[in-house]
Amino acid sequence: MKHTRDKKSIFNKDLLYKALIFIVSVSLITYFLPRDSKFNYQYDINKPWRYGQQIATFDFPIYKSEQLVKKEQDSLLAHFHPYYQQSTTVKDDALKKLRIDYQTHLHNIMPSQSYLTHLVQQLEKVYDNGIIATEQQMQLNKDSISSIMVVHEKLATQRSTSDLLSVKDAYTKVLYSDTLRYRNDILQRCNLNEYIYPNLIFDETRTESAKKELLETYPWANGMVQSGQRIIDRGEIVTEEIFNILESLKKESIKRNDSIGQKHFILGGQILTVSILILCFIIFTTLFRQKYYARKRNILLVFALITLYCVTTGIMVSKNFLNVNILPYAMLPIIIRVFLDSRTAFMAHVTTILICSVCLRYPYEFILLQLTTGMVAIYSLRELTQRSQLFRTAFIILLTYSLVYFAYELNTESDLTKLNWSMYIYFCINCTLVLFAYPLLFMLEKTFGFTSDVTLVELSNINNPLLRQMSETVPGTFQHSMQVANLAAEVANHIGAKSQLVRTGALYHDIGKIANPPAFFTENQSGNMNPHKRLKYEQSAKVVINHVLDGIKLAEKYNLPKVIKDFITTHHGKGVTKYFYISWKNEHPDEEIDETLFTYPGPNPFTKEQAILMMADAVEAASRSLAEYTEESISSLVDKIIDGQVNDEYFKECPITFLDIATAKAVFKEKLKIIYHTRISYPEMNK
Repeated sequence: MKHTRDKKSIFNKDLLYKALIFIVSVSLITYFLPRDSKFNYQYDINKPWRYGQQIATFDFPIYKSEQLVKKEQDSLLAHFHPYYQQSTTVKDDALKKLRIDYQTHLHNIMPSQSYLTHLVQQLEKVYDNGIIATEQQMQLNKDSISSIMVVHEKLATQRSTSDLLSVKDAYTKVLYSDTLRYRNDILQRCNLNEYIYPNLIFDETRTESAKKELLETYPWANGMVQSGQRIIDRGEIVTEEIFNILESLKKESIKRNDSIGQKHFILGGQILTVSILILCFIIFTTLFRQKYYARKRNILLVFALITLYCVTTGIMVSKNFLNVNILPYAMLPIIIRVFLDSRTAFMAHVTTILICSVCLRYPYEFILLQLTTGMVAIYSLRELTQRSQLFRTAFIILLTYSLVYFAYELNTESDLTKLNWSMYIYFCINCTLVLFAYPLLFMLEKTFGFTSDVTLVELSNINNPLLRQMSETVPGTFQHSMQVANLAAEVANHIGAKSQLVRTGALYHDIGKIANPPAFFTENQSGNMNPHKRLKYEQSAKVVINHVLDGIKLAEKYNLPKVIKDFITTHHGKGVTKYFYISWKNEHPDEEIDETLFTYPGPNPFTKEQAILMMADAVEAASRSLAEYTEESISSLVDKIIDGQVNDEYFKECPITFLDIATAKAVFKEKLKIIYHTRISYPEMNK
């Protein structure tokens, strides 16, 4: 009953997780999809029209091109005069301050009151002329504005910019207005800059209003197309004039379909389409990759990548930003292939491409290009262990893009001179971006906790600090691990398992033996010294069993990936230390035994690679005890060891088949015969 409730609870949580992924993915994707794709035609100037006859179904204006609009508006604005307010308070405040300063201290500087009168007159002149800020004067000169409108007491008058004075110009004009009667040195001592300020203030509100009124008079259209009028037919060249007509038809179609009701229809269609495609992918993972839901990061990575590519495509199309063909869509299956498997990578790629095609004008070309390159990417990069592999894959992708698109254009174009060479530039950019998959894989490893083949290769380097310590401290164990790694990798290659993963796991499976004196393990013993002779069987078993627990501690200390830790815990499974267990039973036949004292903590292997390592470890260790190495003895040993593991149900929880086990046996036998082959004796020279 409890088991049923637990199973039901797990099922409900799994269903809730799938529903959450579905809702979030569909919501994000549909939110960013463009909703203005009603005029779904793809065309370019000097290219043939690929579709049927186009006839106007309603009257619409022929809008001018953006380049022409900008040119004509710039020409129109060239004669526009910005507005400035002439402030009277600035002049009044300046003159008032001058008179006050004269009463306080300037009368001590000026020889007579005529100086004051002179300054007042000159300041009134420059203020009436108009003083403008230096930076505004520079901007007017930069914009080539010859005159402005000056508003003074609700009256606007046109004034040439050459007549305007900057603060510096006004200062100079006041200072040197009458040098014969008024000394410059005396006037300079009066600090004239304290009485000269800009009194022409830019009127942004009035300027923008006037500019808007001017642009409202601008004619945006250049002719009309009548309902029923023929626009273009299949095979005709799209001239610049026809291109403008088609663009105008597109704008008007969008306007006419821009109602709330129409938007709801489009949104509903997008939600339905995206929901079906996402649901299909969820069904695929449920039927064939259910194990991914047990490790949430796996399925989270896949849906995060699908959503990211769809959202990015939607934004680029809606904002009309660059060309979607520069996006490295092939990077998605590469990443999923490296971390998960090729079938999931292909299905995720198909789902992504089909969703992205929804927002494109004509999706056939896009689907053809991206699906073929995605398949090529998956096939060309089965295992990423070297950076050169990524360069090779990027080159193959570029070649595939070019060939497929060239073939497509041969089917649609009648003249090779009209090929769209810009697409090939997009393909080059696309494949360059594919190379960024290498650093991206490292980031995803750290974010989602994956372990790539690149990391496994780095860990399998014997110069790794932990492996180097192992070779120095327990050389026998190190040699044993190397031998096991070679055996396990060979089996993995034969049965379709991950050879690099099992090789790296084999190198680290016995690292726990570093924590104890080497002599406690037979491969490190020299001579007849055996410390187990001084220990009880329970104590000896504990020492041997502890190499698993010590291995986990070392793995955590050196930050080894979880997938490597799993090899350490499962290479003995829940088996017993048979030597000490059987020895204790033989000496105490009538006593009850506590089997936990002789049992490894486990768990049993739960992946194909872990099962291979368990078999390779046991076979290699047992092979050292053979009295003689013959084909019969080796074959008998391998069968005995592996059949015993099968009978003990060590492989009950992992997806390994009897065919795989039979293949593994054959590989072990062949490799051990090569390792322990008998050398021929060389004859001696007769004297």
